[in-house]
Amino acid sequence: MSAPEPGSGPAQERPEADARIVGVGTYAPTARLSSEAVAEAWGRSKARGVDSVAIPAPDEDTLTMGVAAGRRALDAAGVNAADLSGLAFATTTPPLAEEDLTPRLGAALGVPADATTRYAGRSTRAATRALRAARDAGAFPALVVAADAPRGDPTTVEGHAAGAGAAAVVLTGDHGTGAGLHGDAEAAADYPGTRFRRPDSEAVEGLGVTTYDRSAFTRPIEAAVAGLDADATVPAFDGATLAVTAPDGDRPRRAASALGLDAVQTPVRTLGDTGAAGPLLGLAEALRGGATRTLVVGWGSGAGADALLVDGLAPVAGDLGGDREVTYTEALRLRGEVTSDDPPAGGGAAVSVPTWRRATAARYRLLAGQCPECEALAFPPEGACPNCHDLVEYESVRLPQTGTVETVTGVSPGGAPPEFARQAERGGDYAVAIVSFERAGASVSVPMQVCDAAPDAVTAGDAVRATFRRVYEQEGVVRYGSKARLLDDATDGES
Repeated sequence: MSAPEPGSGPAQERPEADARIVGVGTYAPTARLSSEAVAEAWGRSKARGVDSVAIPAPDEDTLTMGVAAGRRALDAAGVNAADLSGLAFATTTPPLAEEDLTPRLGAALGVPADATTRYAGRSTRAATRALRAARDAGAFPALVVAADAPRGDPTTVEGHAAGAGAAAVVLTGDHGTGAGLHGDAEAAADYPGTRFRRPDSEAVEGLGVTTYDRSAFTRPIEAAVAGLDADATVPAFDGATLAVTAPDGDRPRRAASALGLDAVQTPVRTLGDTGAAGPLLGLAEALRGGATRTLVVGWGSGAGADALLVDGLAPVAGDLGGDREVTYTEALRLRGEVTSDDPPAGGGAAVSVPTWRRATAARYRLLAGQCPECEALAFPPEGACPNCHDLVEYESVRLPQTGTVETVTGVSPGGAPPEFARQAERGGDYAVAIVSFERAGASVSVPMQVCDAAPDAVTAGDAVRATFRRVYEQEGVVRYGSKARLLDDATDGES
């Protein structure tokens, strides 16, 4: 398919936007692998324009990253999850090959069960497809979340560029504050082999034909943007900032040049290839930098592209900085590349899925019970009141997301329970603490694992914030719940 020239004629300003973005949230793992460390291991880094990549912790995946970004977006927008009417999720790297993640995402955030949901995957266009679908559904306010953690063979350019990150936006149909979301254009061209993942494989591959790959990237993008520019209802976007899918640091720059744009916003230099999350992460960085017009383009191999215009500003919450540089060997271990695939021996705590599910509200969102007789708190909210010892019908209350460590102990990989052995093998020693949470003059103690910190870095009296993470996997089902993270390391807005 021949791509038309991007339009350059005048465009009429749209009277009202299709929807408005009123809050944006971002999240990235704190561990970073530098390109220098990759070059030391392989002689050079094959990823152009990438200085470092984000490495997820053993208890992080696209769902946990999406929850963190979603919470931050809701905080930035001042919207309660319980008031959402729409929810969309986009990823190419889900924890399970077949399972709709939106119910778990909604449960973790506290979204009503009858919210309209959309799920997009199998292409790095997934984020812009989810954004378009949520807008078209018209169920506002809506939360759109994109999270990805692509993988590649360690010897390939895809492996050297593989990063991780998540971003989320809150959409409303109100004509007021926030940034307007305008237009709807897409284009596709048959370019097989530019980026693909085989069945039963976690590794993204490519044929590595440079000129072919560049054409597969720029031509659909040019065609989609030309279609957007031809829409007289879309405001002019001359001089806009381009937020686009970024497999590396070279192709976004070339696409911007082809479109006649000078500014490109993508976190690929510091986070690496963030797959489907790339366009929304770029949008977040553009808005954070004060860009008032952002051309958001999602590209997917095959190849195709979606284009939308964001006109105006919206608040952004979430820091994409990383404070822990890891060696190449540590990165391989964190990713599970050099650890055992064999299930650990031993019994462990066999908790059935139905039993686990009964406590998900408490595990996911720290919902405790308040005694109607003495107002004491119980966590989990079951059994007799720990204070007056009466069997009561608890009132459900949400604990604050910040607490204080009362006691802490360290667990080594050799001493970890069987269900935690794989996490310990990948991440090393971890801390388990008793954390005190206070609400309205009452307090309750909750046992929690402390993530992203060595045991000797955690002491009694430390302030922590609850965060949503993987707990362990059993019967092929990942169990999620709340863990603690040192407050100094937890970005404001992850509540």
